[in-house]
Amino acid sequence: MRGEVLGFERRRRWSDDEKIGIIMSVGVDGASVTQVAQRHDVTRQQLYAWRHDLKKKGLWSPDDGALFIPLDVAPDPCVSVIPDLAPNLSEPTSIELRLRSGRCLCFDSTMDPGALVQLIRAVEAA
Repeated sequence: MRGEVLGFERRRRWSDDEKIGIIMSVGVDGASVTQVAQRHDVTRQQLYAWRHDLKKKGLWSPDDGALFIPLDVAPDPCVSVIPDLAPNLSEPTSIELRLRSGRCLCFDSTMDPGALVQLIRAVEAA
């Protein structure tokens, strides 16, 4: 039996780092998913599948670049604050916490820190 090769092999192997780099290029300089897929000679569906698989592995999150740092700022005496527009700090504030797993927790700012830690651990373990 003789076999004949009619074209070149289309199956390529991409490392997770290469996949992340390609996915992260979506939106850079306004590049759409379609443009990035065409640039790398893959389908749009392939990019979505990679993104899904990398999320499942915990290697990629759309919020990877987000960084929240607590900040204390002393009031500037030169800036006047209109009392009606100033936030009332004694009122509870709603807080949304996004976990690495992609789940979100919404809680009140008056929640006990110990209970919050237990809740976070329970959600992450689920």
